[in-house]
Amino acid sequence: MNVAPDHTRLTSERLAVVGDGRMGRALVSALPAAHGPFGRGFDGAGFDAVLLAVPDGQIAVAASAITNGPLVGHCAGALGLDVLAPHEAFGLHPLMTVTHEGATFAGSGAAVAGTTTRALQLARRLASQLGMHAVQIADADRTAYHAAASIASNFLVVLEDAAEALLRTAGADRTILVPLVRASFENWAALGGRQALTGPIARGDEAVVSAQRAAVAARTPELLALFDAMCERTRALAARTVD
Repeated sequence: MNVAPDHTRLTSERLAVVGDGRMGRALVSALPAAHGPFGRGFDGAGFDAVLLAVPDGQIAVAASAITNGPLVGHCAGALGLDVLAPHEAFGLHPLMTVTHEGATFAGSGAAVAGTTTRALQLARRLASQLGMHAVQIADADRTAYHAAASIASNFLVVLEDAAEALLRTAGADRTILVPLVRASFENWAALGGRQALTGPIARGDEAVVSAQRAAVAARTPELLALFDAMCERTRALAARTVD
């Protein structure tokens, strides 16, 4: 008896990854059955799906090189799926930082989307294979979602780098800050911002804040605007009654 193929399921054996950067290499490493990473200009012939792990500004060009037939996806957090038209499209954005050493995707979130049920199912299945928790993010919400991710990850690194720069003027290095940063993060994860907040602003000790500001102005004046902005935001958080 002939059985019609189930086109709602695609196997990872026919998934191609395009883009030989950090994300492309990390995805191929984490998805044992994925092929690639292939260079830009790859046409996807012979594959059921192609996942583009290229810079945002090059996604449309890379998608235009893909032949008709395969599902085409991208890893961009801030872009919708219109950039992949006219392909049946999906989005898979791992909510995880990827360095030159790679990444551990398991346990992280992933923004998924699809122009069809089949495409969305593929995005969810790939997220599951990577051990990630899939969350569907609509095209209209993706820029806000991506900005939140930048604040949570990139801005945190910048903020800690600023703290390190000021600390160096006191003759110490960042290693003494690491336990404090980790504890603060874990408290935020468990309790939310308002309940996790500690320090002079939270307890209303503005005299200490003024002394801190003077030290910043004298030793790292390039950080003064950042210090002032963070103090203002911290006061607003301290005044908030609930998370």
